Amino acid sequence: MNGKKSWYIVDGYRPPENKGGAEDYVGHECIMILNCNDEEAHVEIDVYFPDQEPVKGIPYQVPARRIRAFRTNDRNVFKDLELDVGRQYSLNIRSDVDVVVQYGRLDINQDNMAYMATLGYSD
Repeated sequence: MNGKKSWYIVDGYRPPENKGGAEDYVGHECIMILNCNDEEAHVEIDVYFPDQEPVKGIPYQVPARRIRAFRTNDRNVFKDLELDVGRQYSLNIRSDVDVVVQYGRLDINQDNMAYMATLGYSD
């Protein structure tokens, strides 16, 4: 099976939602997890900061043979943890089965908006 059990996203930064006349676009960042296995993936998310202790063990599930995506301001996933606009953080995403993790960011902080997508680092 392709994928890994541990993934890292090291440049998390949630951009502002709106700038100028870009009402059709919402600045955001998103984590996408692909589970190609025949069983559900039980995922734990650790969040690291430059100035405080990490928040560890946030649970998340991805059904068998499915993809799930969530934004980093999704309270259903992160509960009381707020990843404020402009706050630097990193993630460690761990799974009990092999998965693929991708990170995407739509930054509308400038007139020429930018979309970035990258696979996380895995080991």
